Amino acid sequence: MRDIVIFGAGDIAALADFYFTHDSPRRVAAFTVDAAFLSGDAFLGRPVVPFETVADHYPPDRFDFFVAVSYARLNAVRAGKVAEARAKGYELVSYVSSRATVFPDLSHGHNCFILENNVIQPFARLGNNVTLWSGNHIGHHSVIEDDVFIASHCVVSGGVRVGQAGFLGVNTTVRDHVTLGPRCVLGAGALVLADLPAESVVAPRGTEVSPVPSHRLRRI
Repeated sequence: MRDIVIFGAGDIAALADFYFTHDSPRRVAAFTVDAAFLSGDAFLGRPVVPFETVADHYPPDRFDFFVAVSYARLNAVRAGKVAEARAKGYELVSYVSSRATVFPDLSHGHNCFILENNVIQPFARLGNNVTLWSGNHIGHHSVIEDDVFIASHCVVSGGVRVGQAGFLGVNTTVRDHVTLGPRCVLGAGALVLADLPAESVVAPRGTEVSPVPSHRLRRI
């Protein structure tokens, strides 16, 4: 197992460092960011180098790579950095939590970030650069295409296809055998019962705030 370089120097990079360090055989050697965003030469006690020259410091024949970036610009920022790292010759690694429920047939691509308490049933397939935050259910025979970000406590039922670069907010539910086209965005608490075309947005309203202030509630 080769040491890895993590792209990023924010919260997600810090989480990636923690998970790789405490729950994988990998060791994080350094971080890298674009030179324009370089604010220091260290992060979490490890070196930070410009992405433009990262291969000079940590050559791809000796180090692997992980891109720890959010769903910014509908996952395009993360996908772009994955492509740039591969163009530099790096092998992109994935993290699958030891606390996730997975089976020997799990199929996933590179630069996946699968956190604790995910349940991924048999025959489900994950593409490249997929993030599954904690506590999701991915049903049997479902397909999660490349560059998807699924937030916490989502239910993707059996036989679902989530199209490329999609985003599923917390507590979303997708019924069985539904297809979401590329770049769909499901807001927190969305319930999807039928196929959605590409670039659909489902944005449920939040619960209304009561006009009664809390000090007037008699039963709490």
